[in-house]
Amino acid sequence: MLRWTLIFLVIAIIAGVLGFAGVAGAAAGIAKILFYVFVVLLIVSLLAGVIRGGVK
Repeated sequence: MLRWTLIFLVIAIIAGVLGFAGVAGAAAGIAKILFYVFVVLLIVSLLAGVIRGGVK
């Protein structure tokens, strides 16, 4: 999932440099949403690991 975030971020940067503001905004928005989903899943995973007893 983090890979898709980085892909959309690169698309947003390239589109912004080339002057495609609509595409850049959409790609940046998608990258931001995917990043937040990734962070939430990371936190849930860490909490589940702590609750289950951690790494042995």
